[in-house]
Amino acid sequence: MSDIGTMAGNGAAESGTHAHSRARRLSIRGLNKWFGSNHVVKDLSIAVEPSEFLVLLGPSGCGKTTALRIIAGLEEADSGEVVLGDTDVTNELPKYRDIAMVFQSYALYPHKTVAENIGFPLKVRGLKPDERAAAVRDAAAQVHMEDLLERYPRQLSGGQRQRVALARAIVRRPSAFLMDEPLSNLDAKLRGYMRAELKHMQHELGVTTVYVTHDQVEAMTLAHRVAILDEGALQQIGTPREVYDNPANLFVAGFMGSPPMNFIRGSIENGRFESGGGVSVPVEGAGDAGAAGLHDGAAAVMGFRPEDAEVSDPGTGLFDATVYAAELTGDVTLVTVALGDDASIAIKMPKEYDVDFDRKVAVGFPLERGFLFDAASGDRLPTRFVAPPPGT
Repeated sequence: MSDIGTMAGNGAAESGTHAHSRARRLSIRGLNKWFGSNHVVKDLSIAVEPSEFLVLLGPSGCGKTTALRIIAGLEEADSGEVVLGDTDVTNELPKYRDIAMVFQSYALYPHKTVAENIGFPLKVRGLKPDERAAAVRDAAAQVHMEDLLERYPRQLSGGQRQRVALARAIVRRPSAFLMDEPLSNLDAKLRGYMRAELKHMQHELGVTTVYVTHDQVEAMTLAHRVAILDEGALQQIGTPREVYDNPANLFVAGFMGSPPMNFIRGSIENGRFESGGGVSVPVEGAGDAGAAGLHDGAAAVMGFRPEDAEVSDPGTGLFDATVYAAELTGDVTLVTVALGDDASIAIKMPKEYDVDFDRKVAVGFPLERGFLFDAASGDRLPTRFVAPPPGT
């Protein structure tokens, strides 16, 4: 196990209020990391405020875990700085950073009991046995493991092992938590339960937290702010609602949401967004030769979310399409429609809704909830759709 599991920490018995007082700002400034010719972290700069829960979100291989390991000191940055509070820790060994990390792979000592694993950082620090035992019991209770303190890791389920790893981080009351997909090995029901527990724990402890995941549900439910990465570069940072309601580009719009945002490819023609599937909607400012991405002939992408759209009778929406499938998911009926030969669109309808295959339907959505993106750059365009004139 890495030295990070034994990092110095002296606040095991602190109250939640005192823990909040120890929260420190974590600044990541211009981080770059190459593995050979592969530039995996690209000029990453993020400031995590004291007591903030920041989620690094992105697909597998986007550089988020490498960035986390650089913050922890387990990887060396090729350039950039990591600053905790007022201290530059870029070149400090992991054990000298007041940071605790929870690994996806648990990283427990197999020959130590649950209690010994949880209390090991405090033992290294030299905390008295009775104080250490009290701190271990308190941390174990927060993850509902207080009845299993004498067991060994081999006697635990994957979910229980991950709880022990969480407790080992909690027991130290560090200045910052780093968590690398800590819930990914849990089943769906336990994962949902542990999300709520983890969010409440972080709120009570007030520890500055950076959490890595590819699961957008975890990001939306846990984070104060979400930082979305793709191919090593920061795409957008903001509250979950901000990045969901106001995506900066096609990648963010398509990554957030389940199902993701619907996209229809087309171009700007005569002041309208036009697609081969029969979509034709006026766009504010379109056709202006000086407007980037809005000039006639510019390739563009219309976007709208499944929950904002609805299915109705043919000829009564923005465009017509053909029903490809309808799936009752429990709380909604997910209707997939085909538009032309290469576009499919997902629409969330009430759970009572039923429709036949291959039926012709209309699709509509409130125009103020639609988005327009530049097809070349992927950037969101600063414009909006407007209602077609009557009779068009």
